[in-house]
Amino acid sequence: MTYRARKTIARKFQHQQRKHRTTMAYLEKSFESVKVHIYDGRDEMGKAAAGHVVGLIRQVLEEKQTANIVFAAAPSQNEFLASLTKSSDVDWSRVVGFHMDEYIGLPATSDQFFSLYLQNHLFSKVRMKHVHILDSQAVDPEQECERYAALLRENPTDIVCMGIGENGHIAFNDPPVADFDDKYLVKIAELDDPCRQQQVNDGCFPSIQDVPPRALTLTVPALMSAKYLSVVAPSDRKAKAVRESLLGPVTTKVPASVLRRHARVTMFIDENAASLL
Repeated sequence: MTYRARKTIARKFQHQQRKHRTTMAYLEKSFESVKVHIYDGRDEMGKAAAGHVVGLIRQVLEEKQTANIVFAAAPSQNEFLASLTKSSDVDWSRVVGFHMDEYIGLPATSDQFFSLYLQNHLFSKVRMKHVHILDSQAVDPEQECERYAALLRENPTDIVCMGIGENGHIAFNDPPVADFDDKYLVKIAELDDPCRQQQVNDGCFPSIQDVPPRALTLTVPALMSAKYLSVVAPSDRKAKAVRESLLGPVTTKVPASVLRRHARVTMFIDENAASLL
Protein backbone atom coordinates (compact mmCIF):
# COMPACT_ATOMS: atom_id res chain seq x y z
CA MET A 1 0.00 0.00 0.00
CA THR A 2 1.39 3.39 -0.94
CA TYR A 3 2.01 6.17 1.57
CA ARG A 4 -0.76 8.28 -0.05
CA ALA A 5 -3.26 5.41 0.28
CA ARG A 6 -2.38 4.93 3.93
CA LYS A 7 -2.86 8.66 4.58
CA THR A 8 -6.25 8.59 2.83
CA ILE A 9 -7.43 5.66 4.95
CA ALA A 10 -6.16 7.36 8.10
CA ARG A 11 -8.04 10.56 7.26
CA LYS A 12 -11.26 8.61 6.63
CA PHE A 13 -10.86 6.81 9.96
CA GLN A 14 -10.27 10.09 11.83
CA HIS A 15 -13.34 11.61 10.13
CA GLN A 16 -15.47 8.65 11.21
CA GLN A 17 -14.20 9.02 14.78
CA ARG A 18 -15.07 12.72 14.83
CA LYS A 19 -18.52 12.04 13.37
CA HIS A 20 -19.12 9.36 16.01
CA ARG A 21 -18.07 11.64 18.84
CA THR A 22 -20.42 14.43 17.74
CA THR A 23 -23.44 12.14 17.68
CA MET A 24 -22.83 9.90 20.68
CA ALA A 25 -22.22 10.51 24.37
CA TYR A 26 -18.61 9.76 25.03
CA LEU A 27 -19.44 8.86 28.60
CA GLU A 28 -22.54 7.55 30.33
CA LYS A 29 -22.48 6.94 34.05
CA SER A 30 -24.93 6.33 36.88
CA PHE A 31 -24.85 8.03 40.27
CA GLU A 32 -27.35 6.06 42.35
CA SER A 33 -30.62 6.47 40.41
CA VAL A 34 -29.37 9.37 38.25
CA LYS A 35 -28.23 8.41 34.74
CA VAL A 36 -25.72 10.96 33.48
CA HIS A 37 -24.93 11.50 29.79
CA ILE A 38 -21.85 13.58 29.04
CA TYR A 39 -21.34 15.15 25.62
CA ASP A 40 -18.49 17.00 23.92
CA GLY A 41 -20.50 20.16 23.41
CA ARG A 42 -23.75 21.88 24.16
CA ASP A 43 -25.33 21.27 20.75
CA GLU A 44 -24.86 17.49 21.05
CA MET A 45 -26.09 17.63 24.63
CA GLY A 46 -29.20 19.58 23.67
CA LYS A 47 -30.06 17.24 20.81
CA ALA A 48 -29.66 14.19 23.04
CA ALA A 49 -31.80 15.70 25.80
CA ALA A 50 -34.51 16.62 23.28
CA GLY A 51 -34.51 13.12 21.84
CA HIS A 52 -34.85 11.69 25.33
CA VAL A 53 -37.79 13.96 26.21
CA VAL A 54 -39.50 13.22 22.89
CA GLY A 55 -39.30 9.53 23.80
CA LEU A 56 -40.77 10.21 27.24
CA ILE A 57 -43.65 12.25 25.78
CA ARG A 58 -44.50 9.50 23.33
CA GLN A 59 -44.37 6.94 26.13
CA VAL A 60 -46.69 8.99 28.34
CA LEU A 61 -49.13 9.53 25.46
CA GLU A 62 -49.31 5.79 24.91
CA GLU A 63 -50.62 5.46 28.46
CA LYS A 64 -52.89 8.51 28.79
CA GLN A 65 -54.61 11.17 26.73
CA THR A 66 -52.41 14.13 27.66
CA ALA A 67 -48.87 14.72 28.90
CA ASN A 68 -48.33 17.40 31.55
CA ILE A 69 -44.86 18.90 31.34
CA VAL A 70 -43.08 21.53 33.46
CA PHE A 71 -40.37 23.51 31.67
CA ALA A 72 -37.45 25.51 33.07
CA ALA A 73 -36.54 28.89 31.57
CA ALA A 74 -32.83 29.70 31.41
CA PRO A 75 -30.05 30.08 28.83
CA SER A 76 -28.85 26.62 29.85
CA GLN A 77 -31.97 25.25 28.14
CA ASN A 78 -31.39 26.97 24.78
CA GLU A 79 -29.98 24.03 22.84
CA PHE A 80 -32.42 21.56 24.34
CA LEU A 81 -35.50 23.65 23.51
CA ALA A 82 -34.22 24.48 20.03
CA SER A 83 -33.95 20.77 19.25
CA LEU A 84 -37.18 19.85 21.00
CA THR A 85 -39.27 22.30 18.99
CA LYS A 86 -37.85 20.96 15.72
CA SER A 87 -39.03 17.43 16.42
CA SER A 88 -41.86 16.14 14.26
CA ASP A 89 -42.42 13.14 16.53
CA VAL A 90 -44.56 14.85 19.18
CA ASP A 91 -48.33 15.38 19.11
CA TRP A 92 -48.19 18.74 20.84
CA SER A 93 -51.98 19.01 20.73
CA ARG A 94 -51.98 16.48 23.57
CA VAL A 95 -49.38 18.28 25.70
CA VAL A 96 -50.16 20.68 28.56
CA GLY A 97 -47.29 23.01 29.42
CA PHE A 98 -46.39 24.59 32.75
CA HIS A 99 -43.52 26.80 33.73
CA MET A 100 -41.36 26.37 36.78
CA ASP A 101 -40.78 29.76 38.35
CA GLU A 102 -41.21 33.48 37.82
CA TYR A 103 -39.83 36.73 39.22
CA ILE A 104 -41.95 38.97 41.42
CA GLY A 105 -41.57 42.73 41.09
CA LEU A 106 -40.51 43.20 37.48
CA PRO A 107 -42.36 45.80 35.39
CA ALA A 108 -45.04 44.24 33.20
CA THR A 109 -43.05 45.24 30.08
CA SER A 110 -39.81 43.60 31.26
CA ASP A 111 -37.87 41.36 28.90
CA GLN A 112 -36.58 39.20 31.77
CA PHE A 113 -39.76 37.26 32.54
CA PHE A 114 -39.28 33.50 32.37
CA SER A 115 -42.72 33.22 30.79
CA LEU A 116 -41.48 35.44 27.95
CA TYR A 117 -38.40 33.27 27.53
CA LEU A 118 -40.58 30.17 27.21
CA GLN A 119 -42.95 31.96 24.87
CA ASN A 120 -40.05 32.85 22.58
CA HIS A 121 -38.20 29.53 22.78
CA LEU A 122 -41.06 27.05 23.08
CA PHE A 123 -44.71 28.05 23.34
CA SER A 124 -44.73 30.15 20.14
CA LYS A 125 -43.05 27.37 18.17
CA VAL A 126 -45.35 24.45 18.98
CA ARG A 127 -49.12 24.38 19.43
CA MET A 128 -49.86 22.82 22.80
CA LYS A 129 -53.27 21.86 24.12
CA HIS A 130 -52.91 24.35 26.99
CA VAL A 131 -50.16 26.50 28.48
CA HIS A 132 -50.45 27.55 32.13
CA ILE A 133 -48.34 30.54 33.18
CA LEU A 134 -47.47 31.80 36.64
CA ASP A 135 -48.79 35.35 36.97
CA SER A 136 -46.19 37.37 38.84
CA GLN A 137 -48.29 40.50 38.28
CA ALA A 138 -51.08 39.11 40.46
CA VAL A 139 -52.24 41.52 43.14
CA ASP A 140 -52.00 38.76 45.75
CA PRO A 141 -48.95 36.50 45.11
CA GLU A 142 -50.04 34.08 47.84
CA GLN A 143 -53.37 33.61 46.09
CA GLU A 144 -51.53 33.07 42.80
CA CYS A 145 -49.53 30.30 44.45
CA GLU A 146 -52.77 28.62 45.49
CA ARG A 147 -54.25 29.00 41.99
CA TYR A 148 -51.25 27.45 40.29
CA ALA A 149 -50.99 24.67 42.87
CA ALA A 150 -54.61 23.77 42.14
CA LEU A 151 -53.75 23.48 38.43
CA LEU A 152 -50.86 21.16 39.27
CA ARG A 153 -53.12 18.98 41.40
CA GLU A 154 -55.68 18.82 38.59
CA ASN A 155 -52.96 17.95 36.07
CA PRO A 156 -50.41 15.69 37.79
CA THR A 157 -46.96 16.26 36.30
CA ASP A 158 -45.60 13.59 33.98
CA ILE A 159 -42.27 15.16 33.00
CA VAL A 160 -40.14 17.94 34.45
CA CYS A 161 -37.52 19.48 32.13
CA MET A 162 -35.18 21.30 34.47
CA GLY A 163 -31.71 22.64 35.11
CA ILE A 164 -29.40 23.05 38.10
CA GLY A 165 -28.32 26.44 39.43
CA GLU A 166 -24.75 27.43 40.21
CA ASN A 167 -25.63 27.17 43.90
CA GLY A 168 -27.36 23.83 43.36
CA HIS A 169 -30.85 25.26 43.28
CA ILE A 170 -33.70 23.59 41.41
CA ALA A 171 -36.32 26.07 40.25
CA PHE A 172 -35.93 28.86 42.83
CA ASN A 173 -35.46 26.47 45.72
CA ASP A 174 -32.17 27.98 46.86
CA PRO A 175 -30.23 26.51 49.80
CA PRO A 176 -31.69 28.92 52.40
CA VAL A 177 -35.32 28.16 51.44
CA ALA A 178 -35.26 24.66 49.95
CA ASP A 179 -37.43 22.20 51.85
CA PHE A 180 -37.49 18.56 50.78
CA ASP A 181 -40.73 18.11 52.75
CA ASP A 182 -42.37 21.40 51.80
CA LYS A 183 -46.11 21.36 52.48
CA TYR A 184 -46.72 23.63 49.49
CA LEU A 185 -46.59 22.92 45.75
CA VAL A 186 -45.97 26.58 44.85
CA LYS A 187 -44.55 29.25 47.12
CA ILE A 188 -42.91 32.66 47.28
CA ALA A 189 -39.14 32.28 47.58
CA GLU A 190 -36.48 34.70 48.71
CA LEU A 191 -33.56 34.54 46.27
CA ASP A 192 -30.11 34.38 47.85
CA ASP A 193 -27.18 36.34 46.46
CA PRO A 194 -25.53 33.40 44.62
CA CYS A 195 -28.82 32.75 42.85
CA ARG A 196 -29.25 36.39 41.91
CA GLN A 197 -25.61 36.56 40.74
CA GLN A 198 -26.25 33.63 38.43
CA GLN A 199 -28.94 35.67 36.69
CA VAL A 200 -26.24 38.30 36.04
CA ASN A 201 -23.74 35.65 34.92
CA ASP A 202 -26.35 34.33 32.47
CA GLY A 203 -26.64 37.80 30.95
CA CYS A 204 -30.23 38.28 32.05
CA PHE A 205 -29.57 41.37 34.21
CA PRO A 206 -26.80 44.01 34.20
CA SER A 207 -26.13 43.80 37.95
CA ILE A 208 -27.23 41.90 41.04
CA GLN A 209 -29.10 44.98 42.23
CA ASP A 210 -31.37 44.66 39.19
CA VAL A 211 -32.38 41.08 39.98
CA PRO A 212 -35.65 40.85 41.93
CA PRO A 213 -35.17 39.44 45.44
CA ARG A 214 -38.36 37.33 45.33
CA ALA A 215 -39.97 34.87 42.95
CA LEU A 216 -42.81 32.40 42.60
CA THR A 217 -41.53 28.85 42.40
CA LEU A 218 -42.64 25.25 42.26
CA THR A 219 -41.35 23.58 45.41
CA VAL A 220 -39.08 20.55 45.69
CA PRO A 221 -42.02 18.15 46.31
CA ALA A 222 -43.83 19.59 43.27
CA LEU A 223 -40.83 18.87 41.05
CA MET A 224 -40.15 15.46 42.58
CA SER A 225 -43.77 14.39 42.09
CA ALA A 226 -43.20 14.02 38.34
CA LYS A 227 -42.91 10.56 36.87
CA TYR A 228 -39.77 11.54 34.92
CA LEU A 229 -37.11 14.18 35.47
CA SER A 230 -34.87 15.34 32.60
CA VAL A 231 -32.02 17.60 33.69
CA VAL A 232 -29.90 19.79 31.39
CA ALA A 233 -26.97 21.56 33.07
CA PRO A 234 -24.09 22.67 30.82
CA SER A 235 -21.03 24.93 31.36
CA ASP A 236 -18.11 25.03 33.75
CA ARG A 237 -20.08 27.35 36.02
CA LYS A 238 -22.28 24.36 36.88
CA ALA A 239 -19.39 21.93 37.49
CA LYS A 240 -19.26 22.35 41.27
CA ALA A 241 -23.03 22.07 41.64
CA VAL A 242 -23.11 18.98 39.42
CA ARG A 243 -20.35 17.32 41.43
CA GLU A 244 -21.94 18.09 44.80
CA SER A 245 -25.37 17.03 43.56
CA LEU A 246 -24.11 13.64 42.41
CA LEU A 247 -21.31 12.87 44.86
CA GLY A 248 -22.01 14.84 48.03
CA PRO A 249 -24.57 14.27 50.77
CA VAL A 250 -28.26 14.70 50.03
CA THR A 251 -28.89 18.01 51.72
CA THR A 252 -30.80 21.26 51.26
CA LYS A 253 -27.38 22.96 51.17
CA VAL A 254 -27.28 21.52 47.63
CA PRO A 255 -30.97 21.25 46.70
CA ALA A 256 -30.29 19.34 43.46
CA SER A 257 -28.82 16.49 45.50
CA VAL A 258 -32.43 15.41 46.18
CA LEU A 259 -32.61 14.23 42.57
CA ARG A 260 -30.85 11.06 43.73
CA ARG A 261 -34.01 10.17 45.63
CA HIS A 262 -36.07 10.03 42.43
CA ALA A 263 -36.37 6.75 40.56
CA ARG A 264 -36.31 8.12 36.99
CA VAL A 265 -33.78 10.91 36.46
CA THR A 266 -31.65 11.44 33.37
CA MET A 267 -29.07 14.24 33.36
CA PHE A 268 -27.46 15.73 30.26
CA ILE A 269 -24.27 17.76 30.68
CA ASP A 270 -21.34 18.85 28.58
CA GLU A 271 -17.71 18.06 29.33
CA ASN A 272 -17.27 21.41 31.10
CA ALA A 273 -20.02 20.69 33.60
CA ALA A 274 -18.54 17.20 34.09
CA SER A 275 -15.01 18.46 34.70
CA LEU A 276 -15.09 17.87 38.49
CA LEU A 277 -16.68 14.42 38.44
